[in-house]
Order: sequence, then C-alpha cells, then structure tokens
Amino acid sequence: MRQVLVFVGTIACAMPVLATPCWDTAAQRYGVAPELLYAVARTESNLNPKAVNRGHAQRTGSYDIGLMQINSRHLPKLAGFGIREADLYDPCINLQVGAWLMADSFARHGVTWNAVGAYNAACSQLKGDACTKARATYAWKVYRHLPAARQSGTPLPVRSATAPSQHRGLHVRVAP
Repeated sequence: MRQVLVFVGTIACAMPVLATPCWDTAAQRYGVAPELLYAVARTESNLNPKAVNRGHAQRTGSYDIGLMQINSRHLPKLAGFGIREADLYDPCINLQVGAWLMADSFARHGVTWNAVGAYNAACSQLKGDACTKARATYAWKVYRHLPAARQSGTPLPVRSATAPSQHRGLHVRVAP
C-alpha cells in the first residue's frame, strides 16, 4: 500500500512539470505570464480540467468549462476556429483559449488588474461600482494564487512578448 501511495504522490508531483509546455506555449503565444495563467486556473477551477460551473446558468444562460472556466457564450466564436465544447476539457486547448481571452481583456482594458478582473466579470449585468467591485474582488483572488505572491508579497509582472492586440485569431491545434 505504501508503494502505491508513493507512486501516486510521485505522479501527482510530476503532472505540473509534464504540463509546463502547455502553459509556456499559451503564455508565449498570447503574451500573458504563465504564472498569471496558473493563478487564473487555480482561482477558476482549482486546476481541475474537467470542472464545470453551472451555478450562474439560470441567471446568465451560460456556464463555465474546464481548467480556465471558459464561458459557454464563447462557444459560437470558438466553433469558427474548429473548437468544440468537448475540446475545452483538454487542458492545453483550454489554456490556449484562456490565454487568448486574457490577451483580449488586456487589449480592451490595458495590462491592468482591472483587465484580470474582466476575465471573470464581463459586467454585462453589473454596472458602475458593482462592476468595479466584482472585478477587484476577482483580481485579488487571482493575485493571492500567484506563485510569487506567497513568497515575496509583490505581484509578478505581466509579460508582453507580443502585444495582445496583435492576436486577432485563436491559434490552437485541435485533433479531428
């Protein structure tokens, strides 16, 4: 039994390392720090690639899918890129879509914590101070999940190898 636990523990520890290329590829392609993508995924799904949140479905008519909790309202646009809902359960594809959406948020709101908050709070129903508060609350949750925030207490810079606004399309390879 002890050997099984050691094996499972070893595999669990290795999984983030094995997935690193997905994080780095998405981060580089869309100019978003991999640490920020990690913090968003940790905030959104607690790193669960199979997570589904239907908690707001009655209120908004949408639900969230996978690691980065991609909102179902994006499905029609994603279909234009050949991405189906089932594809969003693939962590690498979900990360690519999440990074693309974060880059779009940066293009719209600047590379700011408000843009990070807008990833979660689009404010289609919330307005004014309620929108500002929702975005700030979410941004603080993400900030607390940044790996460096726990160690140094200072935020990691958001990398912008390429300006997010240059990314008009979504670049993801999806198997048939």
